[in-house]
Amino acid sequence: MTKPTIRNEKDGSVCTQEDGDTILRASLRAGLGLSYECNSGGCGGCKFELLEGEVETLWADAPGLSERDRKRGRHLACQCRARGPVSIKATTADEYRPKILPKRQRARLIGTRDITHDIREFRFRSEDDAVFLPGQFAMLDLPGLASSRAYSLSNTANEKREWHFQIRRVQHGQGTHVIFDNLAEGDEIGLDGPYGVAYLRTDSPRDIVCVAGGSGLAPMISLARGAAEAGLLADRKLYFFYGARTPRDVCGEEMLRVLAGFGDRIVYVPVVSLPGDNGDWHGETGFVHDAVARALPAELASYEFYFAGPPPMTQALQELLMVGHKVPFEQIHFDRFF
Repeated sequence: MTKPTIRNEKDGSVCTQEDGDTILRASLRAGLGLSYECNSGGCGGCKFELLEGEVETLWADAPGLSERDRKRGRHLACQCRARGPVSIKATTADEYRPKILPKRQRARLIGTRDITHDIREFRFRSEDDAVFLPGQFAMLDLPGLASSRAYSLSNTANEKREWHFQIRRVQHGQGTHVIFDNLAEGDEIGLDGPYGVAYLRTDSPRDIVCVAGGSGLAPMISLARGAAEAGLLADRKLYFFYGARTPRDVCGEEMLRVLAGFGDRIVYVPVVSLPGDNGDWHGETGFVHDAVARALPAELASYEFYFAGPPPMTQALQELLMVGHKVPFEQIHFDRFF
């Protein structure tokens, strides 16, 4: 059977869609720089216009499309499969061109450990080497679920073929229910990756700021580990902010303590929005973006920023940095967790 071809009239590129791929994954697997962010239907970064042909929509109510988008005939590349040859109009840019081509493989669960009462680390071993950039994510195909789930990596590339994910249990979340309650050591899943453009920029000379909220911990830990392994902290600092609801939710410090330079080159700042009335919490309080503005010693435009967490946190940080302090967009790299 002939595989569908996808032609982007905006730049003239053509790629082939393999079985099981979406238009977005097929494009990225071919090395094309199709615009995207979450790969999960939430952000709307991969909108395209269908000019010719037919597509299958996987998630008709994906929040990444507004009613206006739907009325104008727009689609999400991460939620559409070509039924045959298609012609589309989609935004592309070099910044979205994958540094490492994503690939599908099988992976086996080899261990877990609890980080907090609702965040657990899951360690998988894949068929081939674990090749990815610090800060990237992978799409996991879990037993019994029709659609893939995006989870960020917390470790760095390695020849042990290990992929580590720090995942927060979501109430009524189908994906976290399967991975927390049904998956046992030795079980296999499908793993496709790497994806994501909020990866470590090793060519930047600026001090690094990592801001995490909730399970946004994982990619920020990966970035900190990657910066340490690359020797970037020999001549610059890394500030690591973790935003938590209560003191019980605070985490990350023990993973940073084992990195060379902790306490000097690596500065950890936990921030709690609901400290309670018992007086046990003596650290920063309030919203994490406010703590970033208070705690950093230099002008914000002098840093390279990375952040991951829920949309309200990432939106507040974007406004703080871009509107409030005129930080250039090229120095801001983030993932919104939907």
